[in-house]
Amino acid sequence: MRRQIISIVSLFVFIAAITAAADAQLRLPRPSQGAAVTQTIGVTDITINYSRPPVKGRTIFADAPTTMAARASGEATLDDQTKRQAGEPIVPYGHVWRTGANEATQFAVTDDVLINGQKLPAGKYSLSTIPGKDEWTIIFNSDYGQWGSFTYDEKKDVLRVKTKPQWVSDSQELLGYSFDPVSDNSATVNIRWEKVRVPFTVQVDVVGTTLAKARKAVAEAKPDDWRTPLNAAGYARQNNSMTDAEAFIQAALKAVDVSIAAKPTFQNLAGKTTILLNYGKKEEAFAVADKAIAQGKADKADTSAFEKRIADLKAGKM
Repeated sequence: MRRQIISIVSLFVFIAAITAAADAQLRLPRPSQGAAVTQTIGVTDITINYSRPPVKGRTIFADAPTTMAARASGEATLDDQTKRQAGEPIVPYGHVWRTGANEATQFAVTDDVLINGQKLPAGKYSLSTIPGKDEWTIIFNSDYGQWGSFTYDEKKDVLRVKTKPQWVSDSQELLGYSFDPVSDNSATVNIRWEKVRVPFTVQVDVVGTTLAKARKAVAEAKPDDWRTPLNAAGYARQNNSMTDAEAFIQAALKAVDVSIAAKPTFQNLAGKTTILLNYGKKEEAFAVADKAIAQGKADKADTSAFEKRIADLKAGKM
């Protein structure tokens, strides 16, 4: 009898383990569907992951009734559907809101940015808000893995900024985030739901960020990789960072010599020609160009465009 009981218990444990594993793999639809938006500014990626609650005829934004407000202290969230009474607003003014549904809304940036003019370091954050009729607070908190705002801790805030809501006549059923307008170095993030649009700006130091990444890429490039520093030099010159351009050209020249020493080809000899021309060493560049053309013909490469370019340079046409 004892063995039979142990066997039955073991069977139940086995079945429970299988069921748990199946549940972990089972994906079911959510009433508030997941969504994500991404915008690249320069070389910086901004991504917002969130869920989209629907209006469904409910009161969305309003002051919390006295009985509702009594359930929270200060700015603490009231975004709890298990406690929400009929007729109470989904997003009461003056309280932290996940600004979405399900898990906390996540805001990620690959580089340092300015949010409404204030610095936000590169990283991943939960994005919460404290809505108000005339002013909203946008919160970037380091605890990006929380569920909703139930464990929100103000001490983990990295940045808070203020913005003005824009009340509109048309109602949007599903909450949404968008980037509009977008310029070469900034974008406006719009939070849109029901009859409100809440904007904040993300600004990027595109040139500074790109040059910082270029320095890192050049430093980490393989010894014979001359294309990376050459491309970096071109960008630096276009943006008047001549100190960087000089350093990148020197790195490109060193790398192309390593490449040629290993095996001269039309590509690396033509590359050295370009590097020397960028360095202002025309006569040396023309001598290498002759070698590149001879090597190209030996390799049966198409050298026609390169030959024309060199001929035009020698004739002063470029």
